[in-house]
Amino acid sequence: MKTNYEVRQASHPSDAKKYDTAQIREHYLIEKVMAPDEVNMVYSMIDRIIAGGAMPVEETLALEAVEIVKADYFLTRREMGIINVGGPGVVTAGDYRYELDFKEALYLGRGDREITFASRESGNPAKFYFNSAPAHRTCPDRMITKKDAVVMELGSLEGSNHRFINRMIVQEVVETCQLQMGMTELQPGSVWNTMPVHIHDRRMEVYFYFDLPEDQAVCHFMGEPTETRHLWMHNQQAVISPPWSIHAASATSSYTFIWGMCGENLDYSDQDFFRTTEIR
Repeated sequence: MKTNYEVRQASHPSDAKKYDTAQIREHYLIEKVMAPDEVNMVYSMIDRIIAGGAMPVEETLALEAVEIVKADYFLTRREMGIINVGGPGVVTAGDYRYELDFKEALYLGRGDREITFASRESGNPAKFYFNSAPAHRTCPDRMITKKDAVVMELGSLEGSNHRFINRMIVQEVVETCQLQMGMTELQPGSVWNTMPVHIHDRRMEVYFYFDLPEDQAVCHFMGEPTETRHLWMHNQQAVISPPWSIHAASATSSYTFIWGMCGENLDYSDQDFFRTTEIR
């Protein structure tokens, strides 16, 4: 088993305006999320979110309390959400065992216990994508399926943005401190997400793109509404979105993405929208 982690510093929008392509990718793109028998994670100083992935194949993987968290256990002062984007798998949290199939989620509240990840079949390994945020109290653990989610159907095929938003780890479904997670599924023929664009200064966000053919790409848009930048991304990669940044994308194929948020509130509708004609 191998655990890799890195720390990313927060950035000011005035600095981000000067970044070239390589610097934008260095600060915001998380290229390696899933790798066989590895746990990979990035600790962002933006609201101290951790985004990462665990892909057990031949081994059971432990979620280590990496040095930056300064704790005996990963969840000593944290909560986390997990969504399986691979084959059937098992998450063990202390004495409890949770079986997660494709696109099923698990919320784990703050508390000292060992966390492990395993696959039921090495030939079809689970791929556990996770977000973790600081927590000031303990909320109950809970497994969430798509049937439990608050589902919103938005957009249209004519607008190239017909999509279903599955709000899974949100206050209407499960009690959390500050973490929210969900999954947006683009329908065949649709490629645009999150239009019209918005920001929410009170919450940051991380996007994880998957269900994208390996020979296709997604173009993620970020930056201030009048000073936008873009990143070309591929299947099973993630991107950090600061609270001052828009977050939207278009791709060469339909896809699914997981969004995770943390910050000041749990109000999903707390968004400041911008008309498409205003974007620069």
